[in-house]
Amino acid sequence: MHFIPQILFILLAGTATWLFTKNILQIRRNILLGKEEDLTDNSARRWRNLLLLAFGQKKMFRNPLVAVMHFVIYAGFIIINIEVLEIILDGIFGTHRLFLPYLGSFYIFLINFFEILAIGVLSDCVIFLIRRNIIKLKRFISKDLDGWPRSDANYILISEIILMTLFLTMNSADRALQLQGSEHYHETGNFVLSGIIAPIFNGFSTHSLIIIERSCWWLHIVGIFAFLNYLPYSKHLHIMLAFPNAYYTRLEPMGEMENMKSIQNEVLYAMQPELSPTGEAAPQKFGAKDVFDLSWKSLLDAYSCTECGRCSAACPANITGKLLSPRKIMMDTRDRLTEVGKNIKANGEFKDDGKTLLNNYITTEELRACTTCNACVQECPVSISPLDIILELRRALVMEDSNAPQEWNNMFSNIENNFAPWKFSPDERDKWTEEV
Repeated sequence: MHFIPQILFILLAGTATWLFTKNILQIRRNILLGKEEDLTDNSARRWRNLLLLAFGQKKMFRNPLVAVMHFVIYAGFIIINIEVLEIILDGIFGTHRLFLPYLGSFYIFLINFFEILAIGVLSDCVIFLIRRNIIKLKRFISKDLDGWPRSDANYILISEIILMTLFLTMNSADRALQLQGSEHYHETGNFVLSGIIAPIFNGFSTHSLIIIERSCWWLHIVGIFAFLNYLPYSKHLHIMLAFPNAYYTRLEPMGEMENMKSIQNEVLYAMQPELSPTGEAAPQKFGAKDVFDLSWKSLLDAYSCTECGRCSAACPANITGKLLSPRKIMMDTRDRLTEVGKNIKANGEFKDDGKTLLNNYITTEELRACTTCNACVQECPVSISPLDIILELRRALVMEDSNAPQEWNNMFSNIENNFAPWKFSPDERDKWTEEV
């Protein structure tokens, strides 16, 4: 009977870990459906990006107050995991505060630090809930977030509040049991916050306090395992993917488009036919119509999107009322990729479902509204580039489907025939100088 809680805990931890690993591997498989792209050059700069953008949240600090609050939640998530490690080991070995004998006074310092972080996380989550649901900042009430995305953000904030409350209540009941001299509850001295709360439990019996402490312990760790397995279905997967996304960010100067060498060669051969090689295979595809045609990095971007809306808030097309929203581009790409993943899981391979990312998820009107100004790329705190997806879809729209406004078609025709956007023969290009 003594080992039953340990057995239950090991089964719970094993199941949660297995489910999480299974879902993460499916997401990895979905990302690798994208085209190959080598992003392993200049490792020193990439590590610097990871440290500054992911760990240091450099871009967030353009708004210092919000950045500090976000950093507290982020630090709480990362650092309090040390406390979670102790809980897991206690659950496996049937111990209580396993690290206390080994760390001594430093253990007290750690728990005090965790409690201060917990209060910070709890307070900031309340503020963020108010910003989203009472103040209703413009980027949080956009129609992009209608339905599940808006609920998802609230569920995570509420979950964080519950987890931090359970942690503080658990410590407070633990301290109250210490003061009563209860067996197995080792003397630690007062913790900075739970020591203040503990006197509230003075009138409780030892049995009642043990029930409260154990209930909070179990609910806390079950909540963490549930949170872990909720991540793959939530935008909060960025908590994990922001790190590889920052490392693998493209290092080209912002605004530099990826050159299509095959198209460049076609133009070159038209101008200098003698350079045209014999037997060169024509390109099979131009741009992207579906997620398979995008780079794996663009698919990683889609899963890393925080849905914060900073990209859309900075987008001049969006500001002026056009249909384009860079945040929606990323959300649509992720939704399509998730659907493709389910298709593959159900059929063993992808079966044509009559849908594509282009047209079924992202419309022509959205793509044409983009000015390629890079404002969305500049604003993203985790180095996501909606513009890469927009350009690839627009290339397919124009070069595969010949779908472009008449003004564009006139320009394309002039470039093809006159090697310039204007309707003047190359021989007459300098004719204007005769009138000077």
